[in-house]
Amino acid sequence: MPEATDRPAPARKNPLSPKKLLLTKWTAVAPTRREKHFVVVRVIEPEPPAVRIEQVELEAVHSRRVMLLHWRELTDASQWRQGWV
Repeated sequence: MPEATDRPAPARKNPLSPKKLLLTKWTAVAPTRREKHFVVVRVIEPEPPAVRIEQVELEAVHSRRVMLLHWRELTDASQWRQGWV
């Protein structure tokens, strides 16, 4: 009989891929200027193309203000939630 400690660890969420971020929706944990919901409107392709993608443009749904953000910042759960919460 297997013990409770023999269970496999739960699978992690799939990590974010910068190439699949376009048009994804995000919610700011601490909204500023009444801007809470955002959409990734552009993934900034580096020059030369062999270099990794580092930045994305987020557009606020409420004000249409665009901000530039390092894409890995979206993985910080203290700042961002995936989807519109």
